[in-house]
Amino acid sequence: MYPDFHYLFQSLFGIDIPGLSLVKTFGFFVALSFLGAALVVTRELKRKKEQGLFVPEIVTEESGKPATTGELVWMAVLGFLVGFKVLGLFLNASEASKNPVDFLFSARGNLLGGILLAAVFVYSRYSSKKKQQAAGRKQTKVAIYPHSRVADILFIAAVAGFAGAKLFNAFETWDNFIHDPVGNLLSPSGLTFYGGLITATVVLYLYARKKKFSFAHLCDAAAPALMLAYGVGRLGCQFSGDGDWGIFNSAYVTQADASLAKGTLQDYETLVKQHPDQFIDRNLNQVIPNKFAPAPGWLPDWLFAQNFKHNVNNDGIPVPGYKGEYSHVLPAGVFPTSMYEAVACILLFLFLWAIRKRFNRPLQLFGIYLILNGIERFLIELVRVNYKYDWGFLHPTQAEIISACLVIAGMLLFFFYRPRTTAAAV
Repeated sequence: MYPDFHYLFQSLFGIDIPGLSLVKTFGFFVALSFLGAALVVTRELKRKKEQGLFVPEIVTEESGKPATTGELVWMAVLGFLVGFKVLGLFLNASEASKNPVDFLFSARGNLLGGILLAAVFVYSRYSSKKKQQAAGRKQTKVAIYPHSRVADILFIAAVAGFAGAKLFNAFETWDNFIHDPVGNLLSPSGLTFYGGLITATVVLYLYARKKKFSFAHLCDAAAPALMLAYGVGRLGCQFSGDGDWGIFNSAYVTQADASLAKGTLQDYETLVKQHPDQFIDRNLNQVIPNKFAPAPGWLPDWLFAQNFKHNVNNDGIPVPGYKGEYSHVLPAGVFPTSMYEAVACILLFLFLWAIRKRFNRPLQLFGIYLILNGIERFLIELVRVNYKYDWGFLHPTQAEIISACLVIAGMLLFFFYRPRTTAAAV
């Protein structure tokens, strides 16, 4: 595993660049997922604009006005926060690299960096407005299409998605959340994808209504992007070893040298007796299930089990003789579900991209996305660790319930949805 870029460069190339420890592997892939989503959504929204499916919002822009006090104060605050935290991160790299998120939400930083950047931001805004003033005041009517709002759309989706992901995760791990609500809310781990998807969808619907463009066509444009972003994000989970793996595969046990090898069920049970705390999910307060599933001879073992040596969470038992920061390995193999989802979703993205021009009715492509996403996640839940609800003869997980609902919703959209208004309406 490669928890951060310092570890990656050191492991692969033998290059020691301490400052790279601030660049976390999972965060890097999340950034890539947003970039990929932005490119896909922008291209699709432009294509739909050319088809005449969007009516632009006409906005009157006025230039030549002097900078207001409010603008300058806002730029000073923004510049101070960026300088205070960014320079603080680099000057305290050894400490901040262990948990950059904790550092960002703390009161630590660099005061001089904050003051200097605040001055730069204020001067930049003031001088820019002064130049516009010299040219005189003028008003211009501008037609703004949805593809020009992709940055706003992604920002809203990210904020609402993160909030929803934390909220749904709190419901799923309620006891752990009650014990430390602030720590759980601020932690970058413990995110429920479906919670983020549902919350972001609701907030973006309200945004589309406010800006008076078709939410249905936005959903269709976003469908391939959502699949791509999820797949790339799961690559980050896989390469960093962030804990988003499956149940134990009891056919594989970790050896004394931290390597993974096939074993017997008795070997696995011996490990459970030696390290009982390692086979209990601390968030769910339950024993982690296992399945004995050795790989057939014609397939590699890593496809069926991995022990995530040097994982970013330091889950598991200590790696013998290793004294670095990421010094743990799982005592037995687990199903690498993040790898399964990454491959599946990137392939599903290619499929959605290939068929996206075949549907003229709004929400049909989004309906297909919901069906495929629901089926993919429902199947993955068979080998994932999650809290199961007790419904008598049924014991579904939260993700299984939501994924089943998404499949039904997708089928209803694909087969039965008919827009009652014009194509460009909301």
